[in-house]
Amino acid sequence: MGINVQKSYREDGNTSGTLYLVATPIGNLEDMTFRAVRILKEVNLIAAEDTRQTRKLLTHFEIATRIVSYHEHNKQASGPELVRLLLEGQSIALVSDAGLPAISDPGYDLVRMAVEQGAPVVPVPGANAALSALIASGLPTERFTFVGFLPREKKDQTKVLEGLQHVQDTLLFYESPHRVDKTLARMAEVWGPERRVCLARELTKRYEEFLRGTIAECLEHLAQHPPQGEYCVIAEGASAESAKEAADGWWEAMSLSEHVEHYEGQGSDRKEAMKQVASDRGLSKRDVYNALLER
Repeated sequence: MGINVQKSYREDGNTSGTLYLVATPIGNLEDMTFRAVRILKEVNLIAAEDTRQTRKLLTHFEIATRIVSYHEHNKQASGPELVRLLLEGQSIALVSDAGLPAISDPGYDLVRMAVEQGAPVVPVPGANAALSALIASGLPTERFTFVGFLPREKKDQTKVLEGLQHVQDTLLFYESPHRVDKTLARMAEVWGPERRVCLARELTKRYEEFLRGTIAECLEHLAQHPPQGEYCVIAEGASAESAKEAADGWWEAMSLSEHVEHYEGQGSDRKEAMKQVASDRGLSKRDVYNALLER
């Protein structure tokens, strides 16, 4: 594939347009940056996850730039067309409904295509729900892992949570009000009810709320106060003792395929998962690959 070097100022005579990843407020409109407003006014085109939602923002800041739709259901057709416009020299701003684009939304696919075609990609930082919840959670911030939304199926949810059970990083999740209690119940089943969590909802809005306690305590609170608004769930990482105990032969009861699936559940692709399994078991990657083929 080769190395890709992008400089802040183009020096190679490339006339392609720039893809700007523009953060928008997650609630409070005062969190819009001066730079974000300027960029949205200057670009040729704004690609939005929800054009109706973005039009409200543009109207508030008196931005008249043309807007087009780019979302999960049209990205296969819309993405290549946007990249074509970039290569013709047009500049495009990508925005999500709220916060940073390309985080738990199809913006990643557009960024990947733009990078592959050599178009410059420039972040315009701003509000982000997960990091805002993390810094106010009261849980450790030195190391953290962003998980985003868990799978919808119970079996898949459990698999991901089992893969994270002994991770010492603070864990960051997104969840809807309709599923947050079920997700916490699943966490209690896998991790135990005493794991500390912080539930942050309606961030930067009028009814902003932080609920801090053990999983069991938060479930009890939600039973008496029905969930409302979108949630960020910040979960305490595993203790050093728990992580060490798990590291000492935790995989011995697993088959090779289960061992590989464990790492895939943590987000590794098949190649990386096999490499990790080989390291755990003192095998070569070829040995793991051949054993999986035989199965």
